[in-house]
Amino acid sequence: MANVKVYNMEGKEVGSIELNDSVFATEVNEHLMHMAVVGQLANKRQGTQSALTRAEVSGGGRKPWKQKGTGHARQGSTRSPQWVGGGVVFAPKPKEYSLKMNKKEKAAAIKSALSAKVAESKFVVIDDLALAEIKTKKMTSLLDALKLDKALVVMDANKDNNNVILSARNIPDVRTTASNSINVFDILKYDTVVIAKDAVKQIEEVYA
Repeated sequence: MANVKVYNMEGKEVGSIELNDSVFATEVNEHLMHMAVVGQLANKRQGTQSALTRAEVSGGGRKPWKQKGTGHARQGSTRSPQWVGGGVVFAPKPKEYSLKMNKKEKAAAIKSALSAKVAESKFVVIDDLALAEIKTKKMTSLLDALKLDKALVVMDANKDNNNVILSARNIPDVRTTASNSINVFDILKYDTVVIAKDAVKQIEEVYA
């Protein structure tokens, strides 16, 4: 099993933790990670765009002028696409963009992303990720002590993490999430995963 150092909220090393190889040392499947990211971004699209085609624009039932003799180009309707107020040639219509992955694929993608971070030594475990008060300065000092900039902070899903969330909210390139809400996009987007010790166990219980 992989052995990772454990730090406290001051950024000092206080021990180590063994990670489950079935979650944090799996073979990295780039294809599944790509599918997960594309699927997550696609599922965010509303697909509610819509414009009127020539057939849907009201009016324009008669020719604006006769076919010949006016000096104008022939026209059949004032709702043709070349007219102001006319229909759109290939009008966008509501579309379902969502992509689906089965549970095993989703789990394998998340384990691949986590394993990649551990292999790159970009997986930092905090003994007790908690703050007694809302202080952005304390969250910043933790990241500075660990020499981290762009970080995903993963919290214990069974605790009240409101102080941590609010303390990290105004820090650029830092995102907070609970252990039961992790996703491949966030894990790959941020350089380092900063995770509570209890959250590691929760992830292992779900994905091992």
